[in-house]
Amino acid sequence: MSSRFSEFLSTEKIDPRRLLAASRRLERLRPEDRKLRLERRLKKGSDAAAAPAAAEGAEKKAKPHSGRPVTPRLLEQALSGAAISGPQKTRLLRALNNLLTQKKKGEVELRKVF
Repeated sequence: MSSRFSEFLSTEKIDPRRLLAASRRLERLRPEDRKLRLERRLKKGSDAAAAPAAAEGAEKKAKPHSGRPVTPRLLEQALSGAAISGPQKTRLLRALNNLLTQKKKGEVELRKVF
C-alpha cells in the first residue's frame, strides 16, 4: 500500500534521502535559537527579574527552529502510510517545499501531500 506522500515523491522525482538532508539543514539549531532557549531558561528560574526582561524581549519574538529533523524512521512511516503527528507532517512538508523550490517548482500544501 502506497501513500499519497510516496506517490507525490515519485511523481516529482524526489529521492527520500534528500528529504533527510534538507530537513537536517533546515531544522538545525542556530545561535539565535540557543539564545532564545537560554533566555527562557533564565527567565523561568528567576521570576522577580523576569518582568523587566519580558518587556524588552516582547518586541522581537522570532519562532525558533525545532532542532528535530526528519528521521529515517519517520520517513519510512510516511512512505508506508502510517499515522503521523502534526509536527512531523510539518517538518516533512518544510523539507519537501525546500526541495521543490530548489527545483524551481511551486510549494505544495499539507492537504495535497498527506
